[in-house]
Amino acid sequence: MGKDKSKENSENGEPAQHDPEFNGPIHNRGCTDIICCVLFMVVIAGYAVVGILAWLYGDPRHVLYPRNSTGMFCGIGPNKGKPNVFYFDILKCATATNIMAAALNGLQCPTTQVCVKRCPQNFWALSPLAYLPGKQPKDFFQQELCLPSFDLATTVLSVSEIKDRELCPFFYSPTTPVLGRCLPSFGAFNNIPTNFSIPGMTVNDTVNIIKQGTGDLVSGISAREVGVRIFEDFASSWQWIVLGLVIAMLVSLMFVLLLRFFAPIIIWTLIIGLLAVGAFGIWYCWREYDELKNSSITFQDIGLTTNVNVYLQVRDTWLAFLIIISIVEGVILLTLIFLRTRILIAIALIKESSKAVSYMMSTLFFPIFTFILLVVCVSYWGITALYLATSGAPIYKVVALNSTEDNCQAVNGTESCDPMAFNSSSYASCSSARCIFIKYNDEGLFQRNLFNLQIYNVVGFLWCVNFVIALGQCTLAGAFASYYWAFSKPSDIPTFPLAQSFMRTLRYHVGSLAFGALILTLVQVIRIILEYLDHKLRAAQNGFARFLMCCLKCCFWCLEKFIKFLNRNAYIMIAIYGKNFCTSAKNAFMLLLRNVVRVVVLDKITDLLLFFGKLLVVGGVGVLSFYFFSGRIQAPGSSFQASALNYYWMPIITVVVGSYLIAQGFFSVYSMCVDTLFLCFLEDLERNDGSMQKPYYMSKNLMKILNKKNKQPKKAED
Repeated sequence: MGKDKSKENSENGEPAQHDPEFNGPIHNRGCTDIICCVLFMVVIAGYAVVGILAWLYGDPRHVLYPRNSTGMFCGIGPNKGKPNVFYFDILKCATATNIMAAALNGLQCPTTQVCVKRCPQNFWALSPLAYLPGKQPKDFFQQELCLPSFDLATTVLSVSEIKDRELCPFFYSPTTPVLGRCLPSFGAFNNIPTNFSIPGMTVNDTVNIIKQGTGDLVSGISAREVGVRIFEDFASSWQWIVLGLVIAMLVSLMFVLLLRFFAPIIIWTLIIGLLAVGAFGIWYCWREYDELKNSSITFQDIGLTTNVNVYLQVRDTWLAFLIIISIVEGVILLTLIFLRTRILIAIALIKESSKAVSYMMSTLFFPIFTFILLVVCVSYWGITALYLATSGAPIYKVVALNSTEDNCQAVNGTESCDPMAFNSSSYASCSSARCIFIKYNDEGLFQRNLFNLQIYNVVGFLWCVNFVIALGQCTLAGAFASYYWAFSKPSDIPTFPLAQSFMRTLRYHVGSLAFGALILTLVQVIRIILEYLDHKLRAAQNGFARFLMCCLKCCFWCLEKFIKFLNRNAYIMIAIYGKNFCTSAKNAFMLLLRNVVRVVVLDKITDLLLFFGKLLVVGGVGVLSFYFFSGRIQAPGSSFQASALNYYWMPIITVVVGSYLIAQGFFSVYSMCVDTLFLCFLEDLERNDGSMQKPYYMSKNLMKILNKKNKQPKKAED
């Protein structure tokens, strides 16, 4: 028996030995994983250079603001107060040649575009009377919709010449501003007037070709109007949204603190409730199975169908459910019978974790610091990606608005031009020639490597995010380890344990945290590549390829979960002993492997408890916010009216998402505390034996459960 135990220990690593000088996180430590630290600093410096280059070469106005035909932005500069771009002939968006359709982007069309204060809201078409001799163009056209450089009052051009040169639009329909573009409002075409006709087309042909020209880009809903309404809702209800988030914070804090006194009651209630649900499921399945005893319907009679209710009419369906639920129920009962001691250990550790959090309340608010760093990382990545996407000067080419016109093919899309200095009179042989934006310059060294820089941006972002999370976990682990290894609690707990742990982590272990974050980042990058390939090859791949891709995605998902678990425990070991990442990961893994049953029990009980806590916070606050913002309940003495909200679900969604983030922040600290104390507890069992020379550091409750005790006076506890 002793030989088997010795062999098992050698396979899973040697147990930790007693060190009389060890009393918590080691202070005398050195820098770890220096090479990875230097590499991380170099990558961060390169990431900063990429951001600077993107800022120098990029111009997000290309995305945020539409352009007119001269290349000027609408809504800013000389066109301030004119935020929308109006297309003279929206039909050209559908009738553009294939070459131009491939070259144009950004909702550009080979037609004249001008910045306007507001989009047209009615039907209008140039009257045939305008072509009669002696008619003045100013009597038919609107100056605010014509080119700014063209003056209707002083022009000597005829109506026909103005129309052919696209100096003014010859028709328009009701439009809606969508992302700053005046696009047709399809709902208005239900009441199209009979006098709205375009020369050479019927009314139906006009409607169909307008729809074809704008396609999926057109929406009957104004994005800007919806945004304004949502903003109004937030402006009128932000105080109550903040109150809901405060309630979520208080409930989360109260739940964590109550676990100190009621952890056994809550956990046993959850376990008994789970057994009760299983028992009810067994009874219900048996009842349905018994009621269908005279049914002769089988699975062969039904075959394959998407109507799930049909399968519930088959007696064998309920028999299968009955067997599955009974097996699960039996496994839970056997677990409770044979692993009851380990469940009691898990409960004691959870209770001890609540006590540790109550002694170090600052740890509950540390996730705010981590959240701020994550927001900085996400913001930097998003801004850099936007600037990279808009890098390069815009390229303009001469485009013939009427490609059937003689001598226009020679200049159509072949000659570069400057929209600010373009003069159409120099193209006398092609009167419809215009200077149109084509694309952004991609011929420079920086522009040719934009794709590579975007990949660098993604990798740098993932590495930074994983490093920030690792920094938070290692810092919390150091603080909670200081609590466990304090022999007399709370008198032996160091002053400002969280701050001390944070400074130790930054000073000595940036390289180790970067190492663990890099491993996780590489796996995440591979998962992103697999998702990209799956999306691109989905239409072409056969059944075997789909199966292989699904297996690869599943394997790397499992690998990512395992690496996160390993990293988390490695950071705990780093915080305690100050060793490098590989050594810490190995020691943590071997320690857990020597206590695998305890690990599984504690992990599942903690998951169940945290799930219940999140459900309590998010569900409770969400239901309360629903009843309040939908007007079903009214706060006493409040002037807030739920009926005044345009979209009452937006404040509800905000409160629910905010409550989840708050609960996640609180319970992530609690979960880290449980994991840290658990590893310390396992080390305590291996290091010490309760003698005067090797006293246990665990709580009296844990020693009672394990039937152990110290042979010297135990530490004073609250």
